[in-house]
Amino acid sequence: MRGKSVSGKAIFVLCFACFLAGSLFTSRTWTQPSSTREAHFPIIPNHVNRREAVTQNCEHKRKLVEGKSGDDLIMGEVTKTHQAIKSLSRTISTLEMELASRTTQRGGQFSLERASNHSLQKAFVVIGINTAFSSKKRRDSVRETWMPTGDNLKKLEKEKGIVIRFVIGHSATKGGLLDKAIDAEDEEHKDFLRLNHVEGYHRLSTKTRLYFSTAVSMWDAQFYVKVDDDVHLNLGTLVSTLVKYRTKPRVYIGCMKSGPVLSHKGVKYHEPEYWKFGEEGNKYFRHATGQIYAISKDLADYISINSPILHRYANEDVSLGSWLIGLEVEHVDERSMCCGTLPG
Repeated sequence: MRGKSVSGKAIFVLCFACFLAGSLFTSRTWTQPSSTREAHFPIIPNHVNRREAVTQNCEHKRKLVEGKSGDDLIMGEVTKTHQAIKSLSRTISTLEMELASRTTQRGGQFSLERASNHSLQKAFVVIGINTAFSSKKRRDSVRETWMPTGDNLKKLEKEKGIVIRFVIGHSATKGGLLDKAIDAEDEEHKDFLRLNHVEGYHRLSTKTRLYFSTAVSMWDAQFYVKVDDDVHLNLGTLVSTLVKYRTKPRVYIGCMKSGPVLSHKGVKYHEPEYWKFGEEGNKYFRHATGQIYAISKDLADYISINSPILHRYANEDVSLGSWLIGLEVEHVDERSMCCGTLPG
């Protein structure tokens, strides 16, 4: 038995059987990486995979956005913009009103700057009589009837706090004959308030605005009145009317009306901006007739402060009404100020 040798076939079969047995137990022969280079540098493929994942995520979000309709996106942006504008508008409006209120309570920055040169004269009412270069006869008639002259005018100011002045600007050629005639008349009567304004019928809105701005810079009054030079005023009745409203902060007193907006050219009181008031045949908002009206100090201060941005319509009484229409103002329809009312 010991002397018998093992054949080569038997050895080969035994080796092959051992190889198969080892393969079944380990299971590592076909699962290991074929290249050692991949095992040594795992970071590179991992980084690439991460970039691909981010790119796919962005592409997914972009497709979701593109999936929305164009109208939805546009309306969303419009809504955001509209909300931002409304918020900004409210902020600006609030700041403007706070500025106007604080300025009024402290005497007005505009007024304080003027008051640094000369203290403002206290008054109950400032009455500005709107006049023109060609209206000397009207001015003389006013002086002969209801307006005091000379020392009596000064006494009225000092004792009653009633200031009365003819209000006029200058001619297109400043310093010309028309201006010199007013200079001479003012030298005699000393009853003019001169404005830095070119006179003209179509500039009455600007003149009215400038009158209030100038008046509040010179007199600290409770009321400011504008009256035309062809109106014969009962001074006592006017003062009695104003006294009734002296405790009101913002009052607008006059003969209130709401006339038609005249859109046809060539007619008197034509309104070039008629389209702003709606359809043809519409009426103006309620406002005082231009012959005479009064506003309280707060409103005169408001006009003075906001003068550069107040819009001017063709008719000055409409312009004044438009400046006050959006404010907390008490409109007083005073029938004694209506045209044709008998004095007394």
